[in-house]
Amino acid sequence: MTELSGKTVLITGASRGIGAAAARLFAEAGAQVALVARSEDSIADLAGEIGPSAIAIPCDVSRYWEMQAAVDACLKAFGRLDVLINNAGVIEPIAHLAASDPEGWTHAFDINLKGVYHGMRAALPVMQQAGGGTILTISSGAAHNALEGWSHYCASKAAAAMLTRCCDAENRDHGIRVIGLSPGTVATQMQREIKASGLNPVSELAWEDHIPPEWPAKTLLWMCTDKSDGYLGQEISLREPAIRQAVGLE
Repeated sequence: MTELSGKTVLITGASRGIGAAAARLFAEAGAQVALVARSEDSIADLAGEIGPSAIAIPCDVSRYWEMQAAVDACLKAFGRLDVLINNAGVIEPIAHLAASDPEGWTHAFDINLKGVYHGMRAALPVMQQAGGGTILTISSGAAHNALEGWSHYCASKAAAAMLTRCCDAENRDHGIRVIGLSPGTVATQMQREIKASGLNPVSELAWEDHIPPEWPAKTLLWMCTDKSDGYLGQEISLREPAIRQAVGLE
């Protein structure tokens, strides 16, 4: 993956799970990585582990001005932004609609949907001026299937999937590559929260049923290469054996 040598990647939700796995993998591939998350201590520790090619940027993606400041900090540190990975997302508060907390329901949209928009809005002018870039958004099977207790998550992920398609439609002619990734169920803290809820079939899955976060991380790396150009504007699913084979996961 030498194509990423000297490139800069900004990853939201980089403090754990898929985001942290991607940060390590992209750094190993020669990229400079900007780690964005609310968990200041966690991303500082991860940046220290990775070394000089990483910078930790505390940021709440639900606030546009913070996302814009994160992009500015990335440009100040590395002088460029080649890849944006919209990974930050929340599953809580899981609840039936009739008993759901309106503030919590709305806050999930602030992160899962508005956070993706904020990332795109802050990064797109930079990439347009540079003549290209890659924007990857973590989607979910929940974007296409209704699940008990997940109205906030299903609806926000469905909206983010359409936002990703809109971003591609508007920016492909600017040399900007936009793709979504639906990783399936991944062995992260989010799955522990889902398990604890006891709602819908996903909570009944055993831990060994989930894929490791390194799998979607490797897929994101593959999606930054021209090998994935046939999927521009689409959503790649790690449930598909052909994708796993193309990435080298099987």
